Amino acid sequence: MAGYGTDEGFTAYVAAAGYTVPSGANITAARQRGSVYIDGFYGSRFPGIPTGGLAQERAWPRTGAVDAYGNVIAPHVIPQQVVNASYEAAFLEITRPGSLSLTVDPSRQIKRQKVEGIEREFFEPAARGGFFAPNAPISSIIEGILAPLLGSAAPLPAILVV
Repeated sequence: MAGYGTDEGFTAYVAAAGYTVPSGANITAARQRGSVYIDGFYGSRFPGIPTGGLAQERAWPRTGAVDAYGNVIAPHVIPQQVVNASYEAAFLEITRPGSLSLTVDPSRQIKRQKVEGIEREFFEPAARGGFFAPNAPISSIIEGILAPLLGSAAPLPAILVV
């Protein structure tokens, strides 16, 4: 399996962001885990469908994809935002190994906790409606990078010319 981008691209991304990669880090393996995270967490939110169907290894490239601004994304293109988001996820995995692959046992989630007079209650994800991975790591940087691919832009206000 191959992650999005290249090891060289990852190195350039990290340098431009001012990050430091620990010596001896396995960049190729981290890119793979970062790409799996991006596909698994965001794949169903990406526009269009995988160009190669179910047999396609990664979520991109996609057919019928349009970005939030209405631009058609060619069916052979992997947007740079996806590559950069996978680099960001790979960096998170390098600096905190295992952080992208949390395992949660729903039967062991705390509903109510009382310690030394302080009481807390946690609501179940199902109560909020829809699928939600309650302990899945979410990065605001990755969300920001992928924003142009995940939602539609608000319409521009009409300008009245008199």
